[in-house]
Amino acid sequence: MRNWRLLLVVTLAFIADCSFSQTIDTAKSEKSNPIQLPEWIHNMVYDTASSTKPRFLFYPVVGYAPETKWEFGLSGLVVFHYKNDTTLRLSEISAFAFYTQERQLGLWIDHVTYGKDNNFLTLGKMRFQNYPLYFYGVGSEIPKDPVAVVNANYYSVRERFLYRITGNLFAGLQLDYQELGSTNWENLDLSRPVNTFPKGADGSRNFGLGAGIVLDSRHNMLNVRDGYMAEIAVLHYGDVSYNQFPMTTLFLDGRYFLPTSKNQVLAFQVVGQFSKGDVPFNQLSLMGGETIMRGYYLGRYRDKNYVAAQAEYRFLPFISGTRLGGAVFGSVGAVSNGNFPQNNYKWSAGAGLRYLLFPKKDIFTRIDFGLNPDGYGVYFYIGEAF
Repeated sequence: MRNWRLLLVVTLAFIADCSFSQTIDTAKSEKSNPIQLPEWIHNMVYDTASSTKPRFLFYPVVGYAPETKWEFGLSGLVVFHYKNDTTLRLSEISAFAFYTQERQLGLWIDHVTYGKDNNFLTLGKMRFQNYPLYFYGVGSEIPKDPVAVVNANYYSVRERFLYRITGNLFAGLQLDYQELGSTNWENLDLSRPVNTFPKGADGSRNFGLGAGIVLDSRHNMLNVRDGYMAEIAVLHYGDVSYNQFPMTTLFLDGRYFLPTSKNQVLAFQVVGQFSKGDVPFNQLSLMGGETIMRGYYLGRYRDKNYVAAQAEYRFLPFISGTRLGGAVFGSVGAVSNGNFPQNNYKWSAGAGLRYLLFPKKDIFTRIDFGLNPDGYGVYFYIGEAF
């Protein structure tokens, strides 16, 4: 599916920086505002705040997607160190609220926060939205075009509360709440076998509890230049009156970051999600999105099991002393109900630009273009994909 978002303030900051950074002395620019930019844009362009202080950013977003038409939103980001101690790992909280031409509302919140002495780690992702979903079917042998549009209210909260056991090893509890309600299926042709209603078509509600282990040496989640991360988690959605679809899901995520020079990084990631039980269609493993298998609409392919791997080469920045960087990436993955196919893996590849938004905290904003046999996607985000 084709979709794009335009970060207006980031674009303005980029233009201002490109136009004037060659003629303005860096030290002087941090003390003055020679081109009379609004103060909040000037602070963002020149990163004038102390490296120990939290950084805040708010910016409007305009986007377009076939399922929503025009989309207008506001995004916010705060990055900080616990008690402003830069020897600790960088924490970040981001939020995105939007309203579409089709009168849909949504709020996304993501966070990674570290506590005292890096002993506590919380990872969370929340989604509250009235948002249409394109449904192509289940499995890898499905039509090229969506077989239905599902209008629904969607609520999702996944939280991980972890404690550092020793060194880079964390362990703790996880919870997950998923609800899909007020569903309305449009353009579903029941004369075609692939278009029969899947499990959870009338809505679903599930609450899962589980445990996880994380081995993590990353210092800056938004731009990892060296280190590794490995996560194993199991969530069980028990057969209780509250849960409509008893199931169990295993999550795997492994990442490795190898610096090849001062400003270049080779990054790898392997992910897996495996479920058994009565899995509703909205909790099946989904291929696509803004992080891995970029270029595929999130949920273009879905099934109980999913594996994918990707590699990315990053230039951060292209030339030392500038704020422009880039990346090239490629990925391969598959979904399956049981054994994975021998010859039906999907691929995606692409490239992107990077702009050093906060030099003192080494945070880039990215614009990625992902291409695959089914189409392409354009992604604008702050922080690297993984």
